[in-house]
Formats: sequence, structure tokens, C-alpha cells
Amino acid sequence: MNESHSSKEITLIAAASENNALGKDNQLIWHISEDLKRFKNLTQGHAIIMGRKTFESMPKALPKRKNIILTRNKNYKAIDAWVANSLEEALELTGEDSQPFVIGGGEIYKLFIKRANKIELTRVHHSFEADAFFPEIDTREWKLIFEEKKLSTIEQPYKYSYLTYKR
Repeated sequence: MNESHSSKEITLIAAASENNALGKDNQLIWHISEDLKRFKNLTQGHAIIMGRKTFESMPKALPKRKNIILTRNKNYKAIDAWVANSLEEALELTGEDSQPFVIGGGEIYKLFIKRANKIELTRVHHSFEADAFFPEIDTREWKLIFEEKKLSTIEQPYKYSYLTYKR
């Protein structure tokens, strides 16, 4: 492992259902505005690493963050974002950031879960049909260090919990 990466707290941040569903047809399945605000607060000022499909599902690069897109396409170009063709290159592009965030999608989480030190997970207490999934969290490797339960509301019909895991 590259020395400069070992001091980083690589954090996976995701919202996944009970069956680990993340999204379908390159879209999020639910809309929890409180969770989106939490995502913004946690990731602002940091490097965020995502796959090409995740980047293309957004209207534009996320402001006040260094957007890094991981893709196999060597000719890929994006406005207001950096492009990396390997996990190492993506981590290299995070520069001085001591806590880069990996924001998806499913394939990117799978790549980074072995390198991550922390997971910020919003667990939506419902099962959904999906085509993108968060990897299984091995509780022998990961310890739950924080949990905050949220009730469903009229605007948001699903109960959910904020979970923080550390390796």
C-alpha cells in the first residue's frame, strides 16, 4: 500500500435498503431529503470518488468537493471533475484530503470496501427491487460504532437508520 494512502480515512458513504439495494436504472430508489443534507455536510470540502454511471446520473459535478470519476475508459472527459482509470490513481488524485469519500455506485463500493476504514451507511428499513447493490458488511471485520434511528414521516414513508462502521 502506498504510504500516502495509509494515513487516509477512506470512507464509503451510501444509502442502502435491507437487501442492500442502492438504485435501479441509474437512479436512486427513494428520496430522503434529510439524508441528502447529511451527505452534503459530511462530504463538502472533501474529495469524492465515484464511478462513471454515478457521475452521469447527476446533473453536474457536486459543488465544493473534488469530484473524481473512476472509469476504465481512458478517453473519458468530464466537466469540473478529475478522471482516474484505477483505484490507485483515484486515491492519488485525492491529494492532501485525509478523508476522501467513496460515493458509489455498487461496483465502486465493491472495489473500495477492502481499502476503506469507515462506512457511513443510511440503512433504509425496507426491501427494494434494484440493479445496483452495496456490498455485504462483514461484521467480523467491521464494528458498528454509531447508530441513530429515524422514523418514517408523511414525506418519507420508510424508517431508516444512520450507521457508522469502523474497521
